[in-house]
Amino acid sequence: MKEQIKIIKENSKKEIEICKDEKELNEIRVKYLGKKGELTAVLRGMGALSPEERPIIGSLVNEVRDELEGLISEKENELKKQELLKRLEIENIDITEPSKKIALGSLHPITQIIDEVEEIFLGMGYKIADGPEVEKAIYNFDKLNTPPDHPARDIQDTFYITDDIVLRSQTSPVQARVMENEKPPIKIICPGAVYRSDSVDATHSPVFHQIEGLVVDKNISMTDLKGTLEMFAKKCLGENTKIRFRPHHFPFTEPSAEADVSCFVCGGKGCKVCKGEGWIELLGCGMVHPNVLKNCGIDPDVYSGFAFGFGVERIAMAKFGIEDMRLLFENDVRFLKQF
Repeated sequence: MKEQIKIIKENSKKEIEICKDEKELNEIRVKYLGKKGELTAVLRGMGALSPEERPIIGSLVNEVRDELEGLISEKENELKKQELLKRLEIENIDITEPSKKIALGSLHPITQIIDEVEEIFLGMGYKIADGPEVEKAIYNFDKLNTPPDHPARDIQDTFYITDDIVLRSQTSPVQARVMENEKPPIKIICPGAVYRSDSVDATHSPVFHQIEGLVVDKNISMTDLKGTLEMFAKKCLGENTKIRFRPHHFPFTEPSAEADVSCFVCGGKGCKVCKGEGWIELLGCGMVHPNVLKNCGIDPDVYSGFAFGFGVERIAMAKFGIEDMRLLFENDVRFLKQF
């Protein structure tokens, strides 16, 4: 049996030495040290030995077992190091190689215009006001001097949630809420999405964006309105931009006007952008109607004010030379990358 143990020791050491991977090493472990391994089989055969031989053979088997376990453990560590070196060589990263180009996004044209307009009016001392897009009809219409029989309240023009709740058709309800809760002086702009029952075409959308402005204080006049809009037009569209007023009607302002700006592309000579007219319609404006001030708890005999509002899409289309509003909503990356 001693000879058998010697042969097992020599054979196992040779196999461990030439072993090439951990799978093969594990097979060697099972072959010699497993429950059915060759060395274990020697222990099971010790019953046939004499009482004097058993301790000698048992001690020899344990000695060989410990030696083999040590050799297997050393070989396992060696194989792991070899595998690591191989992986490092294969997976080596060349840090001098240029990295993949990361495509950065950009602000949407609508967001760009809103940010620019906010920056201009913040510089003139205005505050930014916000309000709900799902609005009570009393704020969307009644407080703004728009009676129940006004065409703007027709179901064909306004999205109704209930008889008393609508999707706001302008950001003017924000002005009404501010006037109701704050005392003059008031200087605010109200940017945000608005909703009207319009069919989608090159110049219309049922969802678009507005920026409205409101100033309420003592001795506010039409000249203050025109000076404010001239300052805005020059900052937004260029220092040579001129502005003109045309008489108009809005239920919440009196007097009211449409404001045009000289074409910032041709300087008023006439071109494709301004359709040969030299002027581009920019916004609606006027002096806040006394009824609106009363409805919001402000004394029109003490205070006056002006208001204005324009579509952000209109500014974006004019400034960027966009001819179809739908391009602003279709999210075509090829189009948006231009901005």
